[in-house]
Amino acid sequence: MLRLLPLTLAEVQRFQSTKEPPDLAQCLLTGFYPRIHDKGLNPSQALADYFATYVERDLRQIAAVHDLQRFERFVRLCAGRTGQLLNLNSLGNDAGVSHVTARAWIDLLQTSYIVHLLPPWFTNTGKRLVKAPKLYFYDVGLACWLLGLRTPEQVARDPLWGSLFENFIIMEAMKDRLNAGESAQMYFYRNAEGNEVDLLLPVGTKMHAIEIKAGATVNPDYFKGLKTFAAHHPLTLTSGGVIFGGAQSQNRSDWPVHSWLALRNKP
Repeated sequence: MLRLLPLTLAEVQRFQSTKEPPDLAQCLLTGFYPRIHDKGLNPSQALADYFATYVERDLRQIAAVHDLQRFERFVRLCAGRTGQLLNLNSLGNDAGVSHVTARAWIDLLQTSYIVHLLPPWFTNTGKRLVKAPKLYFYDVGLACWLLGLRTPEQVARDPLWGSLFENFIIMEAMKDRLNAGESAQMYFYRNAEGNEVDLLLPVGTKMHAIEIKAGATVNPDYFKGLKTFAAHHPLTLTSGGVIFGGAQSQNRSDWPVHSWLALRNKP
């Protein structure tokens, strides 16, 4: 069984007529649905048509959602929570639906490959760790469209810029695993003190840790979560690094720093 997600950044490059490095904000805005790149479509119009078709046709076949207007509001509220811990009570209250309905709609969005819930990683050590999943969209372009973003400048200035970049990198990692025949099993780490690692990828019985930062300049704070995880779980960590929004990868003494542009070279 093959799970075919939207295109990877490396696959998108095949549709580009220029060898110039892509603009990050434009990448996030356009997203990675194949038809947009294959046909050279305007992403805002194409994503609007896609979402309308999803709600008006596909949704009616998958489940009986009677209040389509409220459901659309629910999905837009999900986009506003990209990269955040899932709180069904808060989400349901803001959308004007019950906790039960919110849970059913989240399940529906997962089943239809609109949103992905990234589970937390924790061991049975008794330590207090966050146990709620984090919410992401399978396609970051759709998340941008649902947020009302229509230009690269709007994306780059949006308060959710960092979360959208994180969404992009996490989905790239999932596509990479699925395309290599691996499971989609991935996690994040956050303890009760707020120390966090954005992404943990299983490597056998150990974990490869990735911190994701949208900034174009490396900051010492970028390594805080990796250092904490390494100190608390030395036998679990096999390797780690940072992926950031800058153009040049860097070699640091403890943790390598990779430019997002390096993803273009993935096979």
